[in-house]
Amino acid sequence: MAPVSVKRVLISESVDPCCKTILLENGIEVTEKQQMTKEELIAEIQNYDGLVVRSATKVTADVVNAGSNLRIIGRAGTGVDNVDVDAATKRGIIVMNTPSGNTISAAELTCALLMSLSRHIPQAVMSMKDGKWDRKKFMGAELYGKVLGIVGLGRIGKEVATRMQSFGMKTIGYDPITPPEVSAGWGVEQMSLEELWPQCDYITVHTPLMAATTGLLNDASFAKCKKGVKVVNCARGGIIDEAALLRALESGQCGGAGLDVFVEEPPKDRALVNHPNVISCPHLGASTKEAQARCGKDIALQIVDMATGKALVGAVNAQVLASSFSPDSHQWILLGESMGRVLKVCTASKEPFSQVHVTSLGESLKKSTGFLSSAAVVGLLTEVPQKGPNLVNALPLAAETGITVQTDHKGSECEACVLEVSVNGSSYKAVGSVQAGLPVLLELNGSVFRQPVPLTGHLLFFKAANSTELLLSVTRVLADAGVELQSFSASTAGGGEQWCCMGISSLLGDISALKSLVKEAAQLTV
Repeated sequence: MAPVSVKRVLISESVDPCCKTILLENGIEVTEKQQMTKEELIAEIQNYDGLVVRSATKVTADVVNAGSNLRIIGRAGTGVDNVDVDAATKRGIIVMNTPSGNTISAAELTCALLMSLSRHIPQAVMSMKDGKWDRKKFMGAELYGKVLGIVGLGRIGKEVATRMQSFGMKTIGYDPITPPEVSAGWGVEQMSLEELWPQCDYITVHTPLMAATTGLLNDASFAKCKKGVKVVNCARGGIIDEAALLRALESGQCGGAGLDVFVEEPPKDRALVNHPNVISCPHLGASTKEAQARCGKDIALQIVDMATGKALVGAVNAQVLASSFSPDSHQWILLGESMGRVLKVCTASKEPFSQVHVTSLGESLKKSTGFLSSAAVVGLLTEVPQKGPNLVNALPLAAETGITVQTDHKGSECEACVLEVSVNGSSYKAVGSVQAGLPVLLELNGSVFRQPVPLTGHLLFFKAANSTELLLSVTRVLADAGVELQSFSASTAGGGEQWCCMGISSLLGDISALKSLVKEAAQLTV
């Protein structure tokens, strides 16, 4: 993929100093402005290509839309709940986070809360500070032999499991993505939530906050748990229904809760915080020197790698582009965009498109279908070069305009991309490849070019009956317009007609002069 231009970055929160240092060392100008109001951020953001935040800055749709030059939003931490990812995607802005930066710190805090719940450590500390010596009141329970249910078996869930196994806990879990055989390799038996709830002495959640996980632990699920079950949430506020948790605590169905996160932060409703069986923290999961240094370093390096075209890591809204950073991908992206633009101009009077089908051919392009389809859609939707969609927002914009995009891959000895579009029930097709490091067009609407057409410069396409006088007539029109013929490629005749392509010195000011000579004509600059 071509490097994404990132020249100026705004850091709106306290991020480890190494972040600024790394960006500056790589020629990126950095401005640090903390505790800005929404209005101040909206006024400021238009001056930057990149924005680095932690969790306090709310990157709303208004902020995103104000960032007219914004190319990247980097979250120094896990999750992007404070970023309107949909708004950023529509604007073609890459959103990335540092998914592994705070893994250890979050896992250790989870383990600390589990141990604190089992032995009432914070409550005992406060009692001692009040001058009391109450040993009976804080009778605890061993973790040894108890069952820990882990909901969400990603990086943090895995680290929690391995640590708590050292205490002799049995670890069971649920995750719709991680294969059971994978989690079994680090000692976690997977099962459905319905099977998991009744077995657990302790439950910890490590999922992102989304529609499917909001209120995952609620009145119904608490009712299925052992009486006195203890729960921990160091992930996101809202995964555990706070009202249901309070009811379970009051009834004794839940024996205690360790909470590092809340739906509202800081929480105005203090009922849970003040409950005697709740141990709460002010969102400290990533609050270690090591995690902050790691996250600051990771987000800076990810931005630099993206800006230099080296790699795309941590993107949450452009995962399909990760494979577009291979050494040869740039020319294939140019090919996809160029083929899209060729079919666009050749079907200009027959829009709108209803369906786009992109097929990659050849083993080396097996993982390239995603970015090839995005690139083709960029070409199809672009009205003015450099001002159209990009690889980030092309597919969402296509869906928004009613275009269905399908992708496919087929084995072949040759490497090629096949682009087919449907317009008002008619189908149009282009086949292209990369030869000698340059994108070329091999076929247009069933006509195979005798010589591949280099997709660069000013191109004139026309379709007409095969005639020896045709070329002379067309070149005469070019000469009258002061346009030089630089190259010529004809295709195999089909039904008495053939597609031809001319490389020309500049576009014709008026293409209508060709209408009497050819059946179809279109021109573009690639």
